[in-house]
Amino acid sequence: MVEARDRIAHLYRRAGFGAGPEELDRGVARGYEATVDALVAIPDRDAGADAVAPPSFASESAGAVRDPAQQRAQRQQRQEELRSLQQWWLSRMVASTNPLREKLTLLWHGHFATSIDKVKRPQLMYGQNQLFRALGSGSFESLTGAVAEDAAMLIWLDSNTNKVGHPNENFARELMELFTLGLGNYTEDDVKEAARCFTGWGLSPTATLALRPAQHDDGMKTVLGATGRFGGQDVVHLLTHSPASSRWIPARLWSHLAYPVEPGDPVISELAPAYAADLDLRRLLRAIFLHPQFSSDRALTGLVKQPVEYVVGALRALGLGVDARTPVVLQELGQVPFAPPSVGGWPQNSYWLSTAASLARLRLATALAGRADLHALAALPAEGRPDAVARTLSVARWSGPTAAALGRVAGDPPALLALALTAPEYVVN
Repeated sequence: MVEARDRIAHLYRRAGFGAGPEELDRGVARGYEATVDALVAIPDRDAGADAVAPPSFASESAGAVRDPAQQRAQRQQRQEELRSLQQWWLSRMVASTNPLREKLTLLWHGHFATSIDKVKRPQLMYGQNQLFRALGSGSFESLTGAVAEDAAMLIWLDSNTNKVGHPNENFARELMELFTLGLGNYTEDDVKEAARCFTGWGLSPTATLALRPAQHDDGMKTVLGATGRFGGQDVVHLLTHSPASSRWIPARLWSHLAYPVEPGDPVISELAPAYAADLDLRRLLRAIFLHPQFSSDRALTGLVKQPVEYVVGALRALGLGVDARTPVVLQELGQVPFAPPSVGGWPQNSYWLSTAASLARLRLATALAGRADLHALAALPAEGRPDAVARTLSVARWSGPTAAALGRVAGDPPALLALALTAPEYVVN
């Protein structure tokens, strides 16, 4: 039986990036269900995150830059803008007073994975990031429809080159395989027909969707058994409302918030009907957080923190801010915001437990311990310090081996904190 405080601490880790002792006290006093309701309400304003100044971007001409010197200057400018953009988003995560919105923004960034490596323009990645933030807890159909028209996605999956007679299947394929249905729930003919529906989509000089009627295939198409003169948004509607999608999306969210499952898992059978009614992501999130299995022993240790979650959680717990080195650290850890490795996003769990990842975490933990204010910890008797660090890091309790290891360095607060930050109880929860 999971204790009330441990259950709420688990909720804050999965619905955000962890919670401090005072926030946990408020959650315990409020009760679990009321805390879930407060989190999924996601108010329009976030005093902490919104206080972070947004990045600025230089204006760019619509045409390609030809002069080599101007090309070098443009690359340098974009690199600086990307670093600023990364620091801005990480700072929002650290400062957020209701971090579920930022957690969902991160989740959708991995789900609709789009990379600066091909998009090139940081301002377009910023626009997509804001899209995830604005629509990430509403209707999944609305979210998917907006992503389909997003400038970064149009470039990333070549929708802007899709024209009648020569349809580009990249976006249609990933829309089905990764974004809405999952493998095995569509045919190659569905992909080909859906690609025809998106013909004529392109980018305007202001980097917004431009519909080009002369390049659109307005013939009859058949997608998932339905036939009509469909356009792109018709396909989004058909896919997001399909029975396969009503299981695929709950399974994706559950896998990122509880533990990895396939769409056929019994827990998804229990979540799917309520979600399928109107594709309401907020209702789905509430159902996930209130499901008994979300607080099960399997869920408590079901996920390894991704590097962004690890870094942001540690900074929040220690009262530290993002600095210019934070994106560099994330590159060393293997997860760079705005640069997922593929359209499939980032891997989960065992991928983050490699020897290289463990060494990178140790280097980061040592650096954070050197930055943190440890006066209060140092004032405690050595035997009480491991438990104090557990409370700071929102760890329910240390295992016997971990407690013994921490006890051996309890006389050295920086070493104690660094070791705690790399302990299994913190990394795998």
